[in-house]
Amino acid sequence: MILIVDSGSTKSDWIAVDNNGNQLLEKMRTKGLNPAILSEKKLHKIIKGNKDLKNNREVVSHVFFYGAGCGTEKPKALLKSVLEEIFVNAHIEVNEDTMAAVYSTINHDKEAAVVCIMGTGSNCSYYNGKVLEQRVNSLGYSIMDDASGNYYGRQLIRDYYFNHMPEDVKIAFGSKFNMESDYIKYNLYKQPNPNAYLANFAEFMFLHKDSEYTINLIKKGIRLFATNMIMQFKEELKTVPVHFAGSIAFFSQTEIKEVAEEMGFKVGNFERRPIEGLVSFHTKSL
Repeated sequence: MILIVDSGSTKSDWIAVDNNGNQLLEKMRTKGLNPAILSEKKLHKIIKGNKDLKNNREVVSHVFFYGAGCGTEKPKALLKSVLEEIFVNAHIEVNEDTMAAVYSTINHDKEAAVVCIMGTGSNCSYYNGKVLEQRVNSLGYSIMDDASGNYYGRQLIRDYYFNHMPEDVKIAFGSKFNMESDYIKYNLYKQPNPNAYLANFAEFMFLHKDSEYTINLIKKGIRLFATNMIMQFKEELKTVPVHFAGSIAFFSQTEIKEVAEEMGFKVGNFERRPIEGLVSFHTKSL
């Protein structure tokens, strides 16, 4: 049994297949497994909390894990160690989530492209058809992650409290979420995964895209992301497309294309959930 995992900070999607890519179990979902923000104990608890994973752990031959927080060696090694302790007979590979975005969006395995992730967090890399290059090291959600779910959640909460929302949008926002200050601070400063908590607010934008305020908010984040991340690859952008993975990107396609026209880069493919493309990639290479 081969397990392929696409993990963000909010959720992890698991798929179990055989060597020919045939699905063996129902798709599974656990909480996000970001080793940069979760302890070893918490990572164990989340994985073992899934009955199918626990019951089949000894028959797993390979685990291909792609996740947020796996771009640097220390958290990557932590997660690999946890997976090796659980899936005792398996070959384990842990890669940053950007590689899942690459393999699921490029048109063929040697295509060069700039590949962006916009989900709970955000990132951008250049893939030359062989290796991945990043020119900005991520400092996490509190400083970077423009145009991500947690970025938009933070902006929405700020606009609500600073009275920058139109009144009708503010009423709708306040009726959907608990906006008591003590409740928000508790989730931000005393609960795990504050980035995932913030990202939960982002869905509101896509349910209220009839508002000029919302459209402007989405495009402001995309412009920041493009300026700070995509434009790091100015020379490459002359000849390669920019692909996007993640739910925020998927639901912001119109706005991304408008910003791309403003800033002069070519938009390629959009993939909401990269995991399906990973099955084909890995079963071909076994």
